[in-house]
Parts: sequence; C-alpha cells; structure tokens
Amino acid sequence: MKKILLVDDEDSIHLLYREELEEEGYEVHSAMSGEEALNILGTLQPDLVILDINMPGMNGIDALRKMKETYPGMPVILSSAYQEFKQDLSSWASDDFIVKSSDMDDLKAAVKRIIFK
Repeated sequence: MKKILLVDDEDSIHLLYREELEEEGYEVHSAMSGEEALNILGTLQPDLVILDINMPGMNGIDALRKMKETYPGMPVILSSAYQEFKQDLSSWASDDFIVKSSDMDDLKAAVKRIIFK
C-alpha cells in the first residue's frame, strides 16, 4: 500500500483528505506542521507528501526546501487555498500545486499520476 504524508494545520482538511485518499487505497499519515513532518519523514518514508503552504511556525515553502535538501527524490504536492502561490517561484520545486477544494478530483488525479509514474 502506498503511503502519503499529509501536512496541514487544519483538522477539517485532515478529515476530508484522509477519508478520500483512504477510499482510493492509500495509507494516510498526518502531521500538523512542517517541523513535525520533517521529524517523521525519515522513519515513515512516504511515497508522497501533500504539503500546505500557510501554517504557523515553518511554512510549507520552507518545509519543501528542507525536504528537497534532505530527500531530493521525495515527491511533494503543495496544497493551498490561495491560487496566487502557484505563481511563486519557490513553489516550482514541488511536483504539483493543488488549490484546496471540496472537489477532490484534481488532488486524486495528481496523487495517482505522481505515485504511479
């Protein structure tokens, strides 16, 4: 079973994404911050990270930078409620960018494409 690490500070996103992605057959693990994600990445070794940008403490862009330094091959999808982050050059280091929505089709398609490429 493919493992996904979901990094977001919103409980509602964790509930929605976990439910939808587990229905697709993925094992979903959670972290509430960039710091927590970096602490568990080595032991968890997920197949994919879904990473929120706006979080207290270490934001998603800084966490992405550290993840790519330590685990250069780790696929990461950035997830944000704000479309304008897609234009930020820092977000281009991710494998994809998804705008948060209750319609999970874009996220599910990106997950499938990245995990099974």
